[in-house]
Amino acid sequence: MRIDIITVLPEMIEGFFNCSIMSRAQKKGLAEIYIHNLRDWTFDKYRRVDDYPFGGSAGMVMKIEPIDRCISELREQREYDEVIYTTPDGKMFNQHMANDLSMKQNLIILCGHFKGIDQRIREHLITKEISIGDYVLTGGEIAAAAIADAVVRIIPGVISDEQSALSDSFQDNLLAPPVYTRPAEYKGWKVPDILLSGHEANIRNWELQQSIERTKRLRPDLLDDNID
Repeated sequence: MRIDIITVLPEMIEGFFNCSIMSRAQKKGLAEIYIHNLRDWTFDKYRRVDDYPFGGSAGMVMKIEPIDRCISELREQREYDEVIYTTPDGKMFNQHMANDLSMKQNLIILCGHFKGIDQRIREHLITKEISIGDYVLTGGEIAAAAIADAVVRIIPGVISDEQSALSDSFQDNLLAPPVYTRPAEYKGWKVPDILLSGHEANIRNWELQQSIERTKRLRPDLLDDNID
């Protein structure tokens, strides 16, 4: 998989992709992450990529020309399955979307900034708009990093124990069950006996019941999604 991230602040996320699972995925050749500075595609002598909005509204708007040049240059080199724009009014990102995107070959993620991007970009160049929550960030870089991380980590081979990724929260619209490790008892706080029993079928059933109970208590909306 290849992910091209377009941003006005590349230094904000460069370090993120050079450590932990994201770094290992790239070293294994399972993912390629390229971060592009949008200012490299502007002809403005001050390297500006924004301008005042028509109509006199407050704030600044990302200009159409440098974004179009950047995306067009990337598309000349390969086909992209999606051109994603990170925006608070996009579709809410979830595990199902991450699973779907992990099956793609090439993605572009355009990080929003300022008051957003010229609407014509959204109408003619963007294929998917994604939000990571009902709040506003300084820019879309954190959202782009979150999306890339969630997508890349479930590519087969990225995580050594693939079953670990498949049992994470939200894979089945359920929260993960509680987990424990050694020691089996600490300060009188004990690990549930079922987990020490060695009976795999009973343990899996216990974990499922715990997942359902935790989801009902903490995120009942996920169960509503299951029903739908």
